[in-house]
Amino acid sequence: MGTVKCIGILTSGGDAPGMNAAIRAVTRAAIYNGLQVKGIYRGYKGLVTGEIKEFKSQNVSNIIQLGGTILKTARCKEFTTPEGRQLAYDNMKKKASMLWLSLVETAH
Repeated sequence: MGTVKCIGILTSGGDAPGMNAAIRAVTRAAIYNGLQVKGIYRGYKGLVTGEIKEFKSQNVSNIIQLGGTILKTARCKEFTTPEGRQLAYDNMKKKASMLWLSLVETAH
């Protein structure tokens, strides 16, 4: 594994208290340690569709009191296929060298 220069942040599953606080903490810690940060919107769907945006400290200011996740979540049927996972992997590798996930299991 090479040197990590950029971390992607993705949330998936149901919303839960503390998700925005976790996004904020990871973003600020990464920036403090000299890493670039990319927010991946709509969970795995965002990986497949390339909804990846650069995050700065301003992106995570004033979010810990908000409900849900600022990155949003979405179901992604494409991610269940090998082709969809390959596309997600390819999109991530273009934008980030590491992925941080916040997953919440939801009952169906």
